[in-house]
Amino acid sequence: MITYIARKPLRTALAGALAFAAPAALIAPAAPVAAQQGDLDRAVTALRGISTLKADFTQTDRQGKTLTGVLTLKRPGKIRFQYEKSVPLLVVSNGKSLTMIDYEVNQVQRWPIKKSPLGALLDPNRDVAKFGKLVPTSNPNVISVEVRDPGRPEFGVITMIFVRKASAPGGLELANWVALDSQNHRTTVRLKNHRYGVSVSDSQFTYKDPRRTSRRPR
Repeated sequence: MITYIARKPLRTALAGALAFAAPAALIAPAAPVAAQQGDLDRAVTALRGISTLKADFTQTDRQGKTLTGVLTLKRPGKIRFQYEKSVPLLVVSNGKSLTMIDYEVNQVQRWPIKKSPLGALLDPNRDVAKFGKLVPTSNPNVISVEVRDPGRPEFGVITMIFVRKASAPGGLELANWVALDSQNHRTTVRLKNHRYGVSVSDSQFTYKDPRRTSRRPR
């Protein structure tokens, strides 16, 4: 069992949002500005093109601890991180707020989506288009997009890595990300086995509040 203390950096990173970081090997001199802008627009289009998505994820915190689970995403603004059975932790967004539920200690924490870099993933038209910039890569098939609000550094940073794939929405597949919050807590999430357009009910984005004896979904 992962203890409350051991998972604290994980909670902090998720509270700051999940973000992507480009592998060092991909960094290269900047491409022409026009090409960069085109790729940024394509990244926004790719994210907006996802109606629903399920994918397996591997999450690694700054101390090297790794967790696995299943990510479920549904437009507009809904996401669920269902961790492996040994981890009594759930992260879910109902489109308005990001909630982290710890069933081991019966704790619930909530943040507005707009105050988290995760908003770039859930509302790409607003966040990626306005605050995103390309991070140059050495591979023409890899696009790295960093999103931060320079006026609100406390919101943290998300850097998303896309790989060109014809079968993915917009021709780009979100491959991984790293979350960096204002306290420099970093969380890396890698996705695989993407399933697009799957049937996802809104009940996937509710949770049982451990503080309520009725155990009714929120």
